[in-house]
Amino acid sequence: MTLQKKIVLSKNHIDILRNHAKQNKPNESCAILFGKSDSSQFLTSDVFLTKNSEPSPVNFTISNDDLIRAYEESEKRNLEVIGIFHSHPDSIAYPSSTDRQYMEVNPVPWIIYSNTKDEFRAYILESAIIPIDVTIL
Repeated sequence: MTLQKKIVLSKNHIDILRNHAKQNKPNESCAILFGKSDSSQFLTSDVFLTKNSEPSPVNFTISNDDLIRAYEESEKRNLEVIGIFHSHPDSIAYPSSTDRQYMEVNPVPWIIYSNTKDEFRAYILESAIIPIDVTIL
């Protein structure tokens, strides 16, 4: 059965992520989303901006140091890591084959921003890549 969840972000979160993507262009940008989840939604509380340690327009890597700091910060605030964000500077907001591989080990929504289309899309991996709604408050 397919999950019918949505991810909820504030207008401020969207602005932060869009600016992060634009500042890192021509390379992919990345971030980790903190918040809470229930059976119907992933509710974003905060955005933890990270550096792409593999400066590339087609790949991103979040360093182990950034990952450790993010998980420590989320635990300290009693929040969950509810999403992985990255940008596609020159393509549509759809997971690449590399994204799909990493989605298998990071079973949270993946939010992708397309710089070329100025749009956010979100996906979760079940047996296939499933789109989920992005709700902006």
